[in-house]
Amino acid sequence: MKESFATALSALSQQGNLRRIPEDNASEGLLDLSSNDYLGLGQDRAFRRYLLEYALEHELPVSASASRLLAAHQEEFTRLERLLGTLYPGRNALTFNSGYHANTGIISALADRSTLVLADRLVHASIIDGIVLSRAQMVRFRHNDYAHLRELLDTKGKDFASVLIIAESVYSMDGDKADIDELARIKRTHPGALLYIDEAHAFGVEGPQGRGCAVASSYYQDVDVIVGTFGKAIASAGAFAAVAHEVREYLVNRARSLIFSTALPPAVAAWSRLSIEKMLGMDAEREHLCQLGQELSAQLGNSLGSHIQPYIVGDAQRAVELSQQLLSQGIKVLPIRTPTVPPGTERLRFSLSAAISHLPRFTIN
Repeated sequence: MKESFATALSALSQQGNLRRIPEDNASEGLLDLSSNDYLGLGQDRAFRRYLLEYALEHELPVSASASRLLAAHQEEFTRLERLLGTLYPGRNALTFNSGYHANTGIISALADRSTLVLADRLVHASIIDGIVLSRAQMVRFRHNDYAHLRELLDTKGKDFASVLIIAESVYSMDGDKADIDELARIKRTHPGALLYIDEAHAFGVEGPQGRGCAVASSYYQDVDVIVGTFGKAIASAGAFAAVAHEVREYLVNRARSLIFSTALPPAVAAWSRLSIEKMLGMDAEREHLCQLGQELSAQLGNSLGSHIQPYIVGDAQRAVELSQQLLSQGIKVLPIRTPTVPPGTERLRFSLSAAISHLPRFTIN
């Protein structure tokens, strides 16, 4: 067994795909373009002190000490979910320990062997794992190719009791967006179909007050499941789903990642709530982030303008080399390799933060 581990590690190394957890370099003066701290809240020391003082003043527990269904301390979770409910009219919120817990738990609860899941080819691994756990039939449509999605729904949807269409509003490795209006129109052609949108990289950044792309859509009511996370623009931990009341109650009874996990610390739930309250008023930071996106697009030679932008290399070793080249210029941009992205699309992933005052010039060659 040890030899097979060694062989596998050696093969990964030769392919340029061997991963290692990096050393702590937060204090080295590097410009970090690999973080998902899109609004800069994670770097706001004054806000961090406020959060810590709040937790101490209110004597918030640092452990839930039980699953959400058993925990004694529920007030902070309830306050957080009520706030989220006000951001998504007509829906109730349910919190999870992470985006991974949310996607695996929700999808495996909503889908089963009688379900056809039609997922964009570039959806996150947590979505794929949720589908696998559900034992549903999965077919992946070409990225943002809605004619392909419509074709699959027309030809295969009739053979299943239910259909679940899944996409991300902002794609984590490519920075481009789904057309939620078109997804909703396609969903409407199949009675009983559900539309699931993962807003992990949009919540806090996109839409009115940073509430995401689904809220900004004229087809908001057609999006059945909205998933967002707290560990990116909100600079906290955990995730949530915004769904109809009966769907929330169903998930409380069927989402295994919720039922069988110790809940997040109540102090973290409070941290998320206070961060969201601050995020809602950060339109200036969102505008600045948009401007940085335009500057980055100019340097990379694309038209994305997003807070996430890839520089496609197509070779793992070359991606590592270019990452080291940028590191020598004082810029941290880590390489993204297989299996995070498909073979042949290895890349550098640039991720911006509103905490960056200006984007320096850099060279990639």
